[in-house]
Amino acid sequence: MKTRVMYGPPSVEKALGSLPVIADFCGRLGIAEIVDELCPIREVARVSHGQVVEALIANRLTSPASVVRLENWARCWAVPEVLGIKPDALNDDRVGRALDAIAEHLEVIAGTVGARAITEFGVEVSRIHWDMTSISLYGDYAQAEEEFAQPKYGHPKDRRPDLKQIQAGIGTTADGAVPIFSRVYDGGAAEVSQVTGAMRGLQKIAGRRELLLLGDSKLISYDNVRELGQAGVTFIAPAPKAVVPATVLAALDLAQATRVDYVALRDQGKPPDRRGGYHVIEDAMILTPPKSKTGKNLPELPLRRIFVHSTARAGAAATARAKKLQRARAELDRLARGAGGRHYPTEDTIAARVSIIAKTRRVAACLRHEIGTDPSTGKPTFTWHYDQQAIAHEAATDGWYALLTTVPATGDTALDAPGILLAYKGQEASERRYGNLKGPLAVAPLFLATNRRIAALITVICLALLIFALIERAVRLLAGPTGKIAGLYVGRPARPTGRLIFEALAEMRLIPAQHGRPALIPRPNDLQQHILTILTVDPIRTISMNHPP
Repeated sequence: MKTRVMYGPPSVEKALGSLPVIADFCGRLGIAEIVDELCPIREVARVSHGQVVEALIANRLTSPASVVRLENWARCWAVPEVLGIKPDALNDDRVGRALDAIAEHLEVIAGTVGARAITEFGVEVSRIHWDMTSISLYGDYAQAEEEFAQPKYGHPKDRRPDLKQIQAGIGTTADGAVPIFSRVYDGGAAEVSQVTGAMRGLQKIAGRRELLLLGDSKLISYDNVRELGQAGVTFIAPAPKAVVPATVLAALDLAQATRVDYVALRDQGKPPDRRGGYHVIEDAMILTPPKSKTGKNLPELPLRRIFVHSTARAGAAATARAKKLQRARAELDRLARGAGGRHYPTEDTIAARVSIIAKTRRVAACLRHEIGTDPSTGKPTFTWHYDQQAIAHEAATDGWYALLTTVPATGDTALDAPGILLAYKGQEASERRYGNLKGPLAVAPLFLATNRRIAALITVICLALLIFALIERAVRLLAGPTGKIAGLYVGRPARPTGRLIFEALAEMRLIPAQHGRPALIPRPNDLQQHILTILTVDPIRTISMNHPP
C-alpha cells in the first residue's frame, strides 16, 4: 500500500529553544543597557548596538556559526518575539557596525558585566583561576589596527603554526567556574607578562584586594610574584622545570609524604583500589631576582613549595616511557641492520638519523650509541643501548610535580599542604570553560575582515560563555541532594552541565501570532519545565515583556 504524499504550505513554527532563558539572563546582567550607554546611536535607528550584541550572544548559545547572514538565523528562531528584533535588522553590515562600535569599549563592557554578574547572582570571588588560550585565524591581517590585539604567529594550542592567532585570557571563579573576567591579547603575547595586568583587572571587578589567584606555570616569574605580593594577592601555581628541576623531584621519598583525601572526577564511581591517589610533601624555597637585575637591591621572595605525587600520573608516565622506548628501539634496530647499506652508506648519514630518532622519540637522555668503521669491509657500523641508570633517574620523577604558593600556613586565610592541592585542582574549571568556548560556543573559525572586529567578537563570545556558565551554576545549585537532574542525559539522571541544559531546552517551539491569534508555545515537557522552574524563567512572560502586542 502506497502512502500518499503532497506538498503543503511552509510551517510557521519557529525554534524557541533556550532564547527565553538567554533573554532573561541578558536582562539581569543589563548587557544591552551597558552597551547602549557606552555606544549610543541615533533615535531613528531600528535596533541599538546593545540589542545586536544580545542577538549575537543568543546566536552563539543556540546555533553558533560564522557571523554571516545572521538574519537567516533570526527568521528561523523566535528572535522577533523574544528579543524584539526584526530579522532584516541583523544584516551583515549592521552586525559589523555594532562590532566596530563596541571595540572602543571592550574592557569596560566586559568588566561592568562581570561585576554585575558577581552582585546579581552572588558569585563568590575569593578564588580566581586564570588561564589563556589561542584562537587560530584564517587570513593575513597585514593592515591590522595598532589599537587592538594584533594577529601574529605564536604557539597555538591547536598545533596550527601556519596560521596567525589571537589569544584570549579568562578569569573563572572557583564558585561555579563563572568567567567573570576576559581580555583579548596579541597572538604573540607571552602569557607570563599578562599576569599582573589580569590581576589588577580582577581586583577591580571583584571589588576586593584580597584574592587567591590560581594559574599555570607561566604565572611564575620573579616580577609576577613580587607584584602579586605587593598587591596583596596570594597565588598557587605549578613550578616550571627551570625553577624546580627534575633532580629535586627525583630525590623525593614517597614514604615521607602525607596522603590527601581527594578523588579525581574521572575516578568517581570506580572501586577504591582503582582510584588514583595523591600525596604531598611541603618545604620552602627562595625565589631570587634574575641575573639581569643583579645590583638593584631587589628582595628575595620566600615561597611555600608543595610537592605532589599522583599515582595516576605516575602510571601514565611509566606507560608513555615504555611506548617511546619500544618505538625508538624498533627504529634503532633497523638503523643498526641498515648501517653501511644503500640508505645509510656513511657515518654522517647514520649520525643524522640517530639525531632524528633521539629527538622525535625523546630518548636522547638515555640513548648511548657508537658509530665506527668495520676494518674488514670499510663500511660504517652502528651499535647502541639504553642507559638503565638514566632511565631509572627519569622514572624516579614519575608522578611528582611541585606547586608554589604564597598562601599562608597559619591565620584566617591559611591552607595546609593538602588544602593547597585541593584548591589548585579547581584549575580544571578554567580549562573546561575553554572547552566550552571552542566547543558549544564555536569560537573558531573566525572569518572577519579586521582585528578590530575580531577583538569585539571574542569579547561578545566571552559574554556568551559567562551566561552559559551562570545558567549551569544556577541549575547545579538547585539540582537537589543528589546533584542530578532526572532524564537529563538520554533519559537518565545526570549532573547538569551547560551543554546538557541547552540541549534539553533546544526542542522548545513557538507558533507566532497570526490572524488575530496570540503566539502559542506548545507546553514544555517535564524536563524542560523543571529546568525553567529552577531558573525562574517563564517563556510566556519573557515574550510578553520583550515583544508586547
